[in-house]
Amino acid sequence: MPPSGRSQVFPADDPAAFEKALEVLRAGGLVAFPTDTVYGLGALAFDVEAVASLYLAKGRGAEKAIPVLLGEAGEMDRVALPSEMARRLAQAFWPGPLTLVVVKRPELPEAVSSTGTVGVRVPDHPAALRLLRASGPLAVTSANRSGGPSPRTADEVRAELDDRIPLILDGGTSPGGRPSTVVDCTGGAPVVLRKGPVTLEQLQGALG
Repeated sequence: MPPSGRSQVFPADDPAAFEKALEVLRAGGLVAFPTDTVYGLGALAFDVEAVASLYLAKGRGAEKAIPVLLGEAGEMDRVALPSEMARRLAQAFWPGPLTLVVVKRPELPEAVSSTGTVGVRVPDHPAALRLLRASGPLAVTSANRSGGPSPRTADEVRAELDDRIPLILDGGTSPGGRPSTVVDCTGGAPVVLRKGPVTLEQLQGALG
């Protein structure tokens, strides 16, 4: 945490700021950054204490699972045991607004998901992808206090979480819009759990 207690804000395209964000994450800290929907708040997915601090920063109930964002589809195997259907949908729609619910690896902390599944996605945003490809899988939730508005700018993140998180990467205004489609890939056919930009018809078309 900065000495003043305030969150530090750095441009997302500043190489020094990018390295600082990685340092914070690897030390168990939290970093807010832009995605293709809203600003997310991330912690290393396999760092139990860091993931727990996500709940504290947001004032969020621990019973709610946290999605995992990845830098590329191949990273899915690090956090999950994906079905062939999940792999095909990832190939068709990632990076993009599709969250796949897949069987999680046993070593993924219960703080991320207390069930046998986890939601995974590759966001379509250059700053997010750069960070994720360097950091590895991140447990990511919207960078706001629980129940507050989803932030689309670094200033909105600071208004919500100032003094609760050490670092914010400012990548300008996030596109906002609809949240990702969430689809259960653990059965024999895709089941849409939350409607979003990717439709069931598109999912079925990708699977042939």
